Amino acid sequence: MSVVHRLRAGWLVDHLSFINQCGYEICDSLANPGGATLRPSVTSSEYHDASTFPATSSKDSPGLGDAVEETEAAAPEQQLLQGDPEVSLAEIKASSSAEEPQEGTKSGGEDSVAVARKKRKRKCVFNQGELDALEYHTKIRKLIWEGTLHLVQEGLKSGFLHRATTELSCGKNIVPGHIDCGLAELCEMAKQFPAVNDSDHPAVHVLDDETSSPEQDLLSCVTENNSNCAKIVVLMGQKYLVPPKSSFLLSDISCLQPLLNYKKKYDVIVIDPPWENKSVKRSNRYSHLSSWQIKQIPVAALAAPDCLIVTWVTNRQKHLRFVKDELYPHWSVKTLAEWHWVKITRSGEFVLPLDSFHKKPYEVLILGRVQGSVKEAQRKSEDILPIPEHKLIVSIPCSLHSHKPPLTAVLAEFVKPDVECLELFARNLQPGWTSWGNEVLKFQHIDYFTVLQNEN
Repeated sequence: MSVVHRLRAGWLVDHLSFINQCGYEICDSLANPGGATLRPSVTSSEYHDASTFPATSSKDSPGLGDAVEETEAAAPEQQLLQGDPEVSLAEIKASSSAEEPQEGTKSGGEDSVAVARKKRKRKCVFNQGELDALEYHTKIRKLIWEGTLHLVQEGLKSGFLHRATTELSCGKNIVPGHIDCGLAELCEMAKQFPAVNDSDHPAVHVLDDETSSPEQDLLSCVTENNSNCAKIVVLMGQKYLVPPKSSFLLSDISCLQPLLNYKKKYDVIVIDPPWENKSVKRSNRYSHLSSWQIKQIPVAALAAPDCLIVTWVTNRQKHLRFVKDELYPHWSVKTLAEWHWVKITRSGEFVLPLDSFHKKPYEVLILGRVQGSVKEAQRKSEDILPIPEHKLIVSIPCSLHSHKPPLTAVLAEFVKPDVECLELFARNLQPGWTSWGNEVLKFQHIDYFTVLQNEN
């Protein structure tokens, strides 16, 4: 189970444990003549860059890593206790300003002076979006600090977290860097395929013992693995693992019709939209969607009555307000809760200073339910707990970039058993879930897994 500890504040979650329990034993003799089991070759991330550890003094906004001067490496829970969970907005502003470089990076002359002046000026000026973000941070800071403290203490007691991180090497967490299968580009190419008649074309492609499936089938309908073992699919010469009891649709947002043709109604829908922001636009590394495009997702056609909707949101207040004030009302979803995913190191420290201005060591989940005929009294009679207004999901991030923590075990107590679950904008597959996205197989590439030969 991915939940290591459960407390009133939330959960301490293990990414790797969840992946290891996904049933990646391949029973396909053609693809796996040796009867091998596969395990993920990536691990939970470790953070050893000094810039990721809080190093603020007592006069600055304290971080999770604050320690008394006499002690070079106080235990993480001691470091938490030595900090102040309550910091004013003015103190955070001062600390955020102090993060800006004091001098220009160019050498000598007017250029250096100009850059230095520009950066000094920047220290004193916050735009409205930044002010909104700072105000939001001050409201939730104490909840995150104290809840993380309690979960870290439990993790250290059980041995899941370790104090002696200075001896660990990040070299063992090697992520295959050469994998670039162009799944998003393939989805674009698929639009050029001859149009298929929905009445003649099956809505579902069920994987059998053949490892090679027609590529048009993988791109034009939902693919299912109904077996109790993992299956391998081959796409453009690349092998991908499909966990047992899972299904997926590889397409972009303009080709969602096969998912609607699948005719399933989902009790849980998790959404991780590619939010539009300036850094994404500049880097051109990821595709992104505007708020208007996200609103066009046909949630009403996919959601069962009383469906639980969980949306991952960046820390930009613009996006948080959009989800609560526009997106959820547009989908007839009532906002119920705001949870936070807190990222820590193996030693139990935040991966970034809690009051870091540019990035925070947490992300937001907005939870709501589709408004329908199911009443609260009926949920109680089915032993379904109400959604708590605030919870923390604390974990060591997976070394795969932007890989969110598993929510299956976390959400289990708030939904009925054996529910239908859907993840939108997914980049990996989960047993028992339907997943959709234009990179839905990205982290299922076989190079992300290590083959372990069975003894018999």
